[in-house]
Amino acid sequence: MLKELLASPRHNFFLLAGPCVIEGEQMAMDIAEKALKITQELDIPYVFKGSYRKANRSRMDSFTGIGDEKALKILRKVGETFNIPVVTDIHEPVEADIAAEYVDVLQIPAFLCRQTDLLVAAAHTGRMVNIKKGQFLAPESMRFAVQKVRDAGNNEVTITERGTTFGYQDLVVDFRGVPVMQAFAPVIVDITHSLQQPNQGGGVTGGRPELIETLARTAIAAGADGLFLETHQDPSQAKSDGANMLRLDLLEGLLHRLTSLKQAINQIDNID
Repeated sequence: MLKELLASPRHNFFLLAGPCVIEGEQMAMDIAEKALKITQELDIPYVFKGSYRKANRSRMDSFTGIGDEKALKILRKVGETFNIPVVTDIHEPVEADIAAEYVDVLQIPAFLCRQTDLLVAAAHTGRMVNIKKGQFLAPESMRFAVQKVRDAGNNEVTITERGTTFGYQDLVVDFRGVPVMQAFAPVIVDITHSLQQPNQGGGVTGGRPELIETLARTAIAAGADGLFLETHQDPSQAKSDGANMLRLDLLEGLLHRLTSLKQAINQIDNID
């Protein structure tokens, strides 16, 4: 799959996009259909993203999901209906084989990127493994997470930058990390999670969605191989991470502008 996503190096970025968590079948199908239509028009390789369960929650009363099997079946239906790859995150080694029956890419959450057993279990499924860089790690340290997957016999691995902790309630993205980590694996920049404002007093993560395009443009200019972003029909009603998600009706315009930017960068790169 990684070879397919990178089949036209530097031609265009690839995209992982979808809701933070699967809230129901219709919302997932509608988001996938809309995103696929746009990405096909723009020749952007597309992977549908959706968590089947949210394990990292600030409060006990936070929404975690509609049920593992039900959500996983929806993810499989999205993939089969639209003939697109699907990614979801796992949190414990036992989940790797279960999720691999339904999706094409297993994602390792940032807080768990050093968990050897989890990385090895994901690698052993043969599925592509996307490792999110911990908010507490230097880009150089991600070589070891990638090597764990490769040492387990799986070369289908990517790294996702999602910001570094800055103080107690903010994140920043150091774009110097993009070329550093590209020495280890293709690099994706997680736009929406990088704009989170964690550890808010009320126990609900905040965000800066008005900066989504700024960060996305910078990621493309920095040479990222792919982008990751979460989108929802109405982020104000989303059951998880609504504070930093992109409204679905804004996706088309954003991707058109980012594709134009990528084309301009390609032309610059081709100047001798």
